[in-house]
Amino acid sequence: MAGKAVISLATGLEDTEKVTVAFLVAVGAAEAGRPTLMFLTKEAVRLALDGVAVGVACDGCPAIPDLVKRYEAAGGRYYVCPICFNAKKLEQGALIAGAELQGTAPMWNWIGDEPATTFSY
Repeated sequence: MAGKAVISLATGLEDTEKVTVAFLVAVGAAEAGRPTLMFLTKEAVRLALDGVAVGVACDGCPAIPDLVKRYEAAGGRYYVCPICFNAKKLEQGALIAGAELQGTAPMWNWIGDEPATTFSY
């Protein structure tokens, strides 16, 4: 089995290019068969809500909803920072497939003792 991948994303749609790059990295890992987790913090927590991850960052860039679909199809998961999510008074019932409110301790438990490749955006 390929090593785990963790992509930490703190940026939301205020920087669609950064969101696109983070999703491209996550999709690449998940589609390559790596167990992949996106840890969403700050404004990125909104991306885990149904209907929020929209748009195209640039001419020639894949649409963000297409990347989200590919990530889900490849088995990608999201841990959404509960502190950030609750501070924004967001609705937990609107979380997309594969997303759950989990903080740093569960993230470390998910990684376990195996090596993991990490990216931060």
